Amino acid sequence: MTKTAPTGPDVPDWRPACRPEEKDMAGRHVNLERLGAAAHATELHAAFAGRPDLWTYMGYGPFAAEDDYRRWIEGMEGQRDPCFYAIRDLSSGRAAGVAAFLRITPDHGTIEVGHICLSPALQGTRAATEAMVLMMGWAFANGYRRYEWKCDALNRPSRRAAERFGFSYEGTFRQHMVYKGRNRDTAWFAMTDGDWARLEPCFDRWLADGNFDAEGRQRDSLSALTRPVLVTTDPDRAAG
Repeated sequence: MTKTAPTGPDVPDWRPACRPEEKDMAGRHVNLERLGAAAHATELHAAFAGRPDLWTYMGYGPFAAEDDYRRWIEGMEGQRDPCFYAIRDLSSGRAAGVAAFLRITPDHGTIEVGHICLSPALQGTRAATEAMVLMMGWAFANGYRRYEWKCDALNRPSRRAAERFGFSYEGTFRQHMVYKGRNRDTAWFAMTDGDWARLEPCFDRWLADGNFDAEGRQRDSLSALTRPVLVTTDPDRAAG
């Protein structure tokens, strides 16, 4: 008798996900706007000025001159993949960061977030967290089953951010790429639509006004809310 090889579970009524649109994403603390040189180059270059360390783990930059940064944006704007957004901080009214969807594969329902560069003024704020939540929410609302986060394995701040948001570590791809003449081992994190269903209430609770005191200090940390949901096999994290 021929044995039947094991297969994955059926995905009933599967239809490809939607590609990101030209529309902005609006939140209470940030707006995500499709990146454009005319609208964003000057503000973003000023927001990143004097911080070459922001570009350490990027495949491009730093940009000493605004014209250099403007030309880079001109090369990115309007692309379908990566699909870049400027993060406009509504408290200041100025663009203060960048993020992108990339490796967009609607047929399989997978999408990645990357190219995240936040100005010092945006880092660690409720606005920065909301920007990431808006992108996650858009992806899962538009049919994606898997949302990925990848970074240089040496980039500890990015790895901690992935865990804070509830992404699960899935392994490190050794000698994955060469950038700026250096080797990159890539740490791989992901969130599924099932994870999102459990994590979304955590984000809502963290972003709520009641979670912040009169000075804007958080009462419950996001990590404390998402940690019970996080499934991880990261040996570094397990070892503390």
